[in-house]
Amino acid sequence: MSREMNELARAGASGVEHVGPLVDGELVDDTLPQPRRRTVRRRAARWCKRARRVAGRVWRSGPVVRARSVAAYRARKVPQDVARLVWFLVRGNWRWLVKFWSWATYADLRSDARRARMAGDSEARRAAQELIRSDATARWAKVGIVLRRLVITARFTAPVAAVLWLVDSVMAREDMWVWLANVYTGIEATWSVLTVAVPILLYTLPVVLLVAAAFEGRDKTPGAGWLVRPDREDADSWIDERMISTALAHLGIGPLDRFFKNGGVLDYPVGARTDGDGTFAQIRLPMGVTADMVAARRSKLAANLGRASLETWPTKGDEDGILDLWVADKGVLRAGAGSWPLVHEGQVDLFDGVPFGLSQRGLVINAPLIGVNWLIGGRPGQGKSAALRTLLLGAALDPTAELWVFVMGESPDFGPFAPRLSRYRMGMDDSVAEAATQALADLLSDMERRGKVLGEQPGSPPKVSRKLADKRALGLHPLVCGIDECHELFQHPKYGKKAAELAVRLIKRGRKYGIVLLLATQSPTKDSIPREITRNVSCGVAFSVADQVANDGLLGSGKYAAGIRATELRINTDRGTCVAVGITDETFELVRGFYVPFEDGADDVSPVIARAMALIEEAGRAVEASAVPEIEAAPVADHLADVDAVMDGERRVRTQAVLNRLRRLNPGEYDGWVFRDLAAALAPYGIGPVKSDGNKVIRAEDVADALARRADKDRDAVRDPAGTQGLIPVGSLDQSPCLDQGKHGSGTPGTHQPGNSKTGRKRGVSGDGPGSLPDSPPTGRGEVSAP
Repeated sequence: MSREMNELARAGASGVEHVGPLVDGELVDDTLPQPRRRTVRRRAARWCKRARRVAGRVWRSGPVVRARSVAAYRARKVPQDVARLVWFLVRGNWRWLVKFWSWATYADLRSDARRARMAGDSEARRAAQELIRSDATARWAKVGIVLRRLVITARFTAPVAAVLWLVDSVMAREDMWVWLANVYTGIEATWSVLTVAVPILLYTLPVVLLVAAAFEGRDKTPGAGWLVRPDREDADSWIDERMISTALAHLGIGPLDRFFKNGGVLDYPVGARTDGDGTFAQIRLPMGVTADMVAARRSKLAANLGRASLETWPTKGDEDGILDLWVADKGVLRAGAGSWPLVHEGQVDLFDGVPFGLSQRGLVINAPLIGVNWLIGGRPGQGKSAALRTLLLGAALDPTAELWVFVMGESPDFGPFAPRLSRYRMGMDDSVAEAATQALADLLSDMERRGKVLGEQPGSPPKVSRKLADKRALGLHPLVCGIDECHELFQHPKYGKKAAELAVRLIKRGRKYGIVLLLATQSPTKDSIPREITRNVSCGVAFSVADQVANDGLLGSGKYAAGIRATELRINTDRGTCVAVGITDETFELVRGFYVPFEDGADDVSPVIARAMALIEEAGRAVEASAVPEIEAAPVADHLADVDAVMDGERRVRTQAVLNRLRRLNPGEYDGWVFRDLAAALAPYGIGPVKSDGNKVIRAEDVADALARRADKDRDAVRDPAGTQGLIPVGSLDQSPCLDQGKHGSGTPGTHQPGNSKTGRKRGVSGDGPGSLPDSPPTGRGEVSAP
């Protein structure tokens, strides 16, 4: 082959192109569509890419992210969770052991017997011991009943089992009756099930016991998680008996600590329940612990419950050993009360009360006005004038009410009330104090008139009602008198003492006649507010105050010790919030007062007053005139003469007997008098009770001497002034006296001046009266001429 190729090359065949070896093939038309080549690898790669995209999207989704974070957190907490679970197991078994020991030893009954022995109650101790014996007898009786039933069951089942075993041993199943064969079949099936189920139960029983022990030993206080309480939006405000018991156990009260240390469990007559905007519970405290002791640790109790002091109110219940506890939801007391319900529309019936504010439970309080008197106080700027204004606005919306307002200072708070007021004075001068004192005196006079009118009505009703107040002719309409900064009035050097006496008498007696006294002060001390006012006022309202004295001066003696404290209110932060007693049936109320603005740029008071005037016109009435209806002047009691009258001729009478006789002599005047009042009534006469044989007595000679001295003073007061006695009035004699009068003068003889050639007597000699001159007719000037 190579040789041939060489020859061709030599022959000049160099222009032939070599195309390689020849291959057989087939012509293909490449203009036709060719199928797309798909390989398994490419398809698998596309699927993997899609799966990674989906997996990444799922991995980054919210639920998976949260699940990953929870799983990672739980992985980090595995050691702690294991330790906690082991602790639950140990504590659960311990609790079972304690319960069994308490059951076996009658621990509850023995504790009752121990408390009865400590209290010295032998009857209760014997009753507890009898219960222990009877319970033990009942237990052994139950054991005997169980054993007896087991024996009866064994007596019945043993022969039956023996007969069945014997029959099965001697007879084939095919030879038995059908029903008997079925019995054996059922027995075998039951035995087969038991042989399978019993081992399973034996294997799972430890697991069940472990789970039960962990469940028993878990934390049972709220906050432990879903095992204890459901998921709630107000979880932070959740309060229950266990939380309260735990908080009380950490107050540091000795008897309470010993009670919990001995395994005591508190009794809850009223369990923790939702009460308005908080939780209320009533707890019966153990022996040696009083509600006042808990109230004294109010701040610590609030901290233990996770609350502020203002949100925790422990007070004394019906008994000293019962604690009433109200705990507000977190932050609820920081919100205001909102708008006054009557700011835009509405009318008031004073016999139904006036909307005053929201209680701590979130309920609207209709404050009473008829039949009560008010004392409102607190630090400056905390809302006392606004509270007084709210009450007076409510009274203004009663068309039958008459309003008097006296502001003992330069304050425009009540300026818009002027068209609605029958009397209104404002200022710091003496004229305002005098007007306020006169108003109190007029109220007392009107009270007497109203008492007479009530006595003339059919049935002699004891107090003013709505029906009587609507009768205009009777004049028994509600009369509301408000005095702002009343301490300025009671401390006035000239009118203060009288105003205080009038206010006390009005508070004691005027409330049932439809006369209401509203007092507001920023100085509730014993020197500025008479104690009799604090003792007898019905409704006390205390905004933020500085100390215990001011607190009890407004709310009543002992309120601070009982846990009712306005000292916990914070200045400015709790502005408008007050502690009130007497305005509801509750022991106290924490009130968020309604605020009706009257300030620069906001005036909701004037529209209310305009609406009140329109209501008066619609009712066909007018603003009551300030003139007081004429009444008969009440006789002024003569205390000294009354004491003399009740002595009954005795030389010495005990003061208590004198007081009793005075009450019988004039009940309206002397009802309610005590030793202090009697001593004060006799002091101006320089006499008083003295001690005789160990008793305080009134001596008749002292009273007689005082009456004699007073009579002498009265005679001296009505005698002619010095220098005019003995002068003969002009024209008193129309003829000359007789001659014998020169020898026998009548009356008190004068001093004769023989050396006086002009007159026979000196002018102005004391004791001479008409017709006492010896001779000489009178002159035109009342002088006697010489003969």
